[in-house]
Amino acid sequence: MSVTRFPHGTLHQGDSLEVLRTLPDASAHCCVTSPPYWGLRDYGTAGQIGLEETPDEYVARLLEVFGEVRRVLRDDGSLWLNLGDAYTSNFGKRKRFDAAGTKQQGNPASIGMPGRSVAGLPPKNLIGLPWRVAFALQAAGWYLRCDIIWAKPNPMPESVQDRPTRAHEYLFLLTKSEKYFYDHEAVREPAAAMTEHDATGQGYRAPGQKQNSGNRPKLQHPSALTFAREVAEPDRPGQAHSQHRPDRTTKKRNPRPGVDTRGGGQGSREMNYPLFTRNRRSVWTIPTEPFPGAHYATFPTELVRPCILAGCPMGGTVLDPFFGSGTVGEVARMFRRQWIGIEISPNSCAIAARRVERLPTQKSGPRAELPLLRMLGT
Repeated sequence: MSVTRFPHGTLHQGDSLEVLRTLPDASAHCCVTSPPYWGLRDYGTAGQIGLEETPDEYVARLLEVFGEVRRVLRDDGSLWLNLGDAYTSNFGKRKRFDAAGTKQQGNPASIGMPGRSVAGLPPKNLIGLPWRVAFALQAAGWYLRCDIIWAKPNPMPESVQDRPTRAHEYLFLLTKSEKYFYDHEAVREPAAAMTEHDATGQGYRAPGQKQNSGNRPKLQHPSALTFAREVAEPDRPGQAHSQHRPDRTTKKRNPRPGVDTRGGGQGSREMNYPLFTRNRRSVWTIPTEPFPGAHYATFPTELVRPCILAGCPMGGTVLDPFFGSGTVGEVARMFRRQWIGIEISPNSCAIAARRVERLPTQKSGPRAELPLLRMLGT
């Protein structure tokens, strides 16, 4: 094992489990990571995860690693875990990729990988690896809080004609405790129904919806985005004011236009997130990103960004026990967080070290959010 220290983080070269055992308790605020996928690639490093004979062995090894991650996390810490799935395969009597490279000629690291055969599952079965790991972690005491769909607009092409091309992966949010740090304001997204027409106060019309017609009154204010609706009938004797009457008075603070009133501190404190935004949804459409110097797929920075902003406070520490090319370190530094990276491959450590040495200037602001205009795509 070796350690390289940077002003903004620490890079450990070595086995994840062994290095994690040397880290102190409660020393990280959150963990954002993507372990090697099972049966996908040989990184040429002894002891690497992903070359196990069975999915059960793969899950067991990950449980060991994340058991130590749980110890290293603070009690209010969170784990953001990205995992890809796989199909059982059958390569005939060889049970191997073609050594000449005809199976994946452009991906030398995959050549020579064993066939993904699973006892009890015939070839062409989806194994369900992400959920096997998630349920195993849940049984080990983690709180499984959310399954996030990473939708890829540029997925890897597949030469299949008997099923859809897979264009998504899973990102699980797991926590150590029932109560944990989660900055929902830092990762809000544009309200789906928000348009410039709504902002002028001329009424609400969802994208793709026809112009309002008929006798139903139009909503005349962007507060319509708070799920308010006009109520024509008067209050009945002895009945409280209708909840959605536009003339309803309340002692609470009036909601800001376009704010999702189902979340946050609506009416109880000052809201400092942008107008016309909503709580982040569980489907994230993010393209994959190539990274010069790495022949394998890397974490997209836009996938890591909301995990760090929501899961780690400013000045906190982000842990990645499968550091790879250093994407988590780059994004953590960009948003003024410290990082701890662990990587078993010397080649990947060299790539990551070169990457984090030239990290960009830190962002400014209380939570280092992106400007609203960029969020809205303008």
